[in-house]
Amino acid sequence: MGTVADTIFRGQLLDRRQKLGAALAEFKDQHLIHLLHEVDAALERMDQGSYGLCEVCREPIETERLMADPLVCACLDHLSSDELRALERDLDLASRIQRTLLPKQHLRFDGWEVCYHYEPASLVSGDYCDVVQPENGGGDFFFFLGDVSGKGVAASMLMAHLHAIFRSLLAVGLPVNQLVEQANRIFCESTMSAQYATVVCGRAGRAGEIEISNAGHCPPLLVRGGEVTSLEATGLPIGLFCNGPYSVKKVQLAPGDNLLLYTDGLSEAQNRFKAEYGAGRLTRLLGDRHTHPPQALINACLEDLAVFRSGAPKTDDLTIMVIRRVG
Repeated sequence: MGTVADTIFRGQLLDRRQKLGAALAEFKDQHLIHLLHEVDAALERMDQGSYGLCEVCREPIETERLMADPLVCACLDHLSSDELRALERDLDLASRIQRTLLPKQHLRFDGWEVCYHYEPASLVSGDYCDVVQPENGGGDFFFFLGDVSGKGVAASMLMAHLHAIFRSLLAVGLPVNQLVEQANRIFCESTMSAQYATVVCGRAGRAGEIEISNAGHCPPLLVRGGEVTSLEATGLPIGLFCNGPYSVKKVQLAPGDNLLLYTDGLSEAQNRFKAEYGAGRLTRLLGDRHTHPPQALINACLEDLAVFRSGAPKTDDLTIMVIRRVG
């Protein structure tokens, strides 16, 4: 494994060993002793240069599985039948838990309508999607859409972590840019250095105003009449630097205007010729369908994407959100 990865996993293992040692000092338990032996064995494999290699075939173990559990010592192809069944149960549970974190569909607030489509590439997703109306928000609501680095279980765990961070910070009543700045600091300090996330954080007000802070995510698209405007990012992805500044863009929506947010599972989707769907095709589609209500607009995007793919398999999580000013 690479030097950076070695450092990350060694730090995780040493931290786990310290905690197990502290627990065993107070309570002798065979399960804790077994876990400590597993940690020591993993550290020994790291010293020998065999860490991250399958004990059966000597091929690299899937990185996302190591990120989720640094004690893994066999690749997916060489798990026992019992281990495979346990993994399937864990993935199914993780998928159900992740679904409970999603906001309700077809939300309506004062003068607003919000719809979204959330489609994991596998059982779990690294995409982040949330809509919240805080009790002390004065009628405003917040919306979030993002994409965590990596795929699979590890990315889904980070998605849940990001969800909890923003939900906790909303109670503080921070401005949008400071909300992202604080989330960035917490995420940076509580995850490994190779992990990051792109996020759009926005606040929509009763009078039709929207404030957006975009941490390196795909630009939201403002659909006003047949005209589509791209709202570019205002900062770096969160998790890269602990003290990165973020700014806010403000737009005013009139009745009938839409704001569309999406992850790169849409714009970077490929057909069988390896061509990308692209933001340009999406912009043209939105301009032609600008009168559609949110759910119909999302359906139009999905139908056009299916035509573009022409049967090519999906390789990334996909999330689309439409926020419409209705009065």
